[in-house]
Amino acid sequence: MAAPLLLIAAGGTGGHMFPAQALAEAMLSRGWRVKLSTDERGARYAGGYPKEVTVETVTAATFARGGFAAKLAVPFRIAGGVLGAILGMMRDKPDAVIGFGGYPTIPALAAAVALRIPRMIHEQNGILGRVNQLFAKRVRWVACGTWPTTLPQGVEGHHTGNPVRKAVLDRAGAPYIPPGDYPMSVVVIGGSQGARILSDRVPSAMAVLPEALRGNIRVAHQARPEDVDRVVAAYAEAGIRADVRPFFDDVPRRFSEAQLIISRAGASSVADISIIGRPSILVPFAAAAGDHQTANAHGLVEAEAAILIPESRLDAATLAGHVATVLENPAAATRMAKAALAYGIPDATDRLVQMVKALPVKETT
Repeated sequence: MAAPLLLIAAGGTGGHMFPAQALAEAMLSRGWRVKLSTDERGARYAGGYPKEVTVETVTAATFARGGFAAKLAVPFRIAGGVLGAILGMMRDKPDAVIGFGGYPTIPALAAAVALRIPRMIHEQNGILGRVNQLFAKRVRWVACGTWPTTLPQGVEGHHTGNPVRKAVLDRAGAPYIPPGDYPMSVVVIGGSQGARILSDRVPSAMAVLPEALRGNIRVAHQARPEDVDRVVAAYAEAGIRADVRPFFDDVPRRFSEAQLIISRAGASSVADISIIGRPSILVPFAAAAGDHQTANAHGLVEAEAAILIPESRLDAATLAGHVATVLENPAAATRMAKAALAYGIPDATDRLVQMVKALPVKETT
């Protein structure tokens, strides 16, 4: 008898792909087969997935990008993706389908609706994404990574937390070394592509810190490739040792060794920070749909584990003041680290596993 099959559909960003990876790892360990349905962009994140996961690249499209002709072609591209997903599921029928958001999840979820395959979605952010809004009333359950989550009327959410990768869980609750008169690590990370505003403002903020504090800081800064040289130069001019790269493949280790994290407020970043347990300064992406990054940050901020700075107020003086507040007050920094850890949900993946396994054998609607 073949092992049960879970089809995971996830969009092409780390915010969707990393929680999906955590679930894939967990389901494989429980004897399930796992397939991943994503687009070409998402497939680039699949390198960290277990080799047992079959990756299927689907045709997906969005109205948010491209010119007039590209937008006209979107419905046809989506329809082609749905047809391909239906044919694929008829050849190897999944026992369950779960979508993690993003336009590449449309084919798999639409096919699951058409074939009446048990299905659910997981929303990482505090506000449902467009595709998850579309399917929220056509799935059995809506699992929520951030709580509370704004949901359509009549839809009930189930708070699971956001699953994190094994590499993050391996560092869960790593002992926090309070700041002091010795080398201290500050990690600056702005999502998978880096954040230009952090590259613009963080080096100048570090430059105006008191000399004694500035001399102890070691920065790991993720920047866009086109920004790396100028960020390196800015830190060098300020006399600060900095490791500046377009991408860090060891973020969990760097987080665990940090005295302070400066980050966007993507759902996965917030989850990683809370599971490892570190003080943070969060700068939500102002253009995020529905301002969902501000919603993501609220939990850590209300727990007094993080400081929130809106983009509109992010200047060198403001940021430097908050950095100094954390790094010059070891007792307060330690309280923030403990509060972050208390806010985290380390068993989020297990909660999601139980929901997948509890899906009915057959959907009737």
